[in-house]
Amino acid sequence: MFFEYSDAKAVEMLPGLIRRTLISGDKLMICRFDLDRGVEIPVHSHPHDQAGYIVSGNIRVTVNGKSLDLGPGDSYSAPSGVLHSALALEATVVVDTFCPPRDDYRD
Repeated sequence: MFFEYSDAKAVEMLPGLIRRTLISGDKLMICRFDLDRGVEIPVHSHPHDQAGYIVSGNIRVTVNGKSLDLGPGDSYSAPSGVLHSALALEATVVVDTFCPPRDDYRD
């Protein structure tokens, strides 16, 4: 299966937070998130395993009460059911994977 970036629908999840679902199969989903500086993703959890890769920018990610500032090339994971949040310290691009795919992120 192939997917062209130009076909990814931009969805504003919060002011300054854009999600594009890049590709989704039966067991895995990849999404791109563009965050403006200062965007805060509130503490939440979900039944999906999530792993992210920082493409550009800097972001403070908190997983299970532990925080770390991450930059280009860094990664993180938030297992199923674990509380996590994020704060964009500057304009940031993150690529996240979800397993299983999130039905609410299917375009």
